[in-house]
Amino acid sequence: MNNIISITKQYLPDLSDASCARLEVIADRLVEMNQHLNLTALTADEEVALLHFYDSLTLLTTGLFEGEQNVLDVGCGGGFPSLPLAACTDCRVTSNDATAKKLKFVEDTARAAGIGTLTTLCGRAEELGRSADYREQFDRVVSRGVARMNILCEWCMPFVKVGGYFVAMKGNRGREELEEAQTAVAKLGGEIVSVIDAPIPVFDRSHTLLVIKKVAPTDELYPRPNGRIMKKPL
Repeated sequence: MNNIISITKQYLPDLSDASCARLEVIADRLVEMNQHLNLTALTADEEVALLHFYDSLTLLTTGLFEGEQNVLDVGCGGGFPSLPLAACTDCRVTSNDATAKKLKFVEDTARAAGIGTLTTLCGRAEELGRSADYREQFDRVVSRGVARMNILCEWCMPFVKVGGYFVAMKGNRGREELEEAQTAVAKLGGEIVSVIDAPIPVFDRSHTLLVIKKVAPTDELYPRPNGRIMKKPL
């Protein structure tokens, strides 16, 4: 087994053999293609295992990704959490990013790993969120890092169905960012459900999962053009 996935499985022993086989392909391709595409600044096996693969799979602790959920990953970059999530669940995952080269890697890697439940979507979230094809069409929306919470909410919440959930994957300032974003959450039709601690083994990093339920439709005013979002966050 690929060393990256061996390390990951030490901390996630319940991963099935089939999931590990898919994750191994993802890890091999990440290492191979990172030399050309700058997919991640992390290169040591333990860093990649715990700060990418393990971190992505902390989503499973929410209990929100069981069954065939329709999931959008906003700003997926090199495919985290999209690829591990699709490799280890029955979710139908759409990987969104504005960089086509990164999405080509994600798409090719999913195919190589035998993952048939992942598709890609190239474009800016604040533009796609106004399209009827994507607006309020997803059971779950996730985003890892990407932007401060008050900005990220306006990018992500318009995609979530009423009754669905937005899960923001944050670092040790997650609670602080959520406090700052309370107005944004309410204006966009959300309700804060929980903050889940997701510590990363070995590296002593305190990550958090911010779980928001969509309780009302997002007003047609949102998302605003990105210049306005950045200049005057909700």
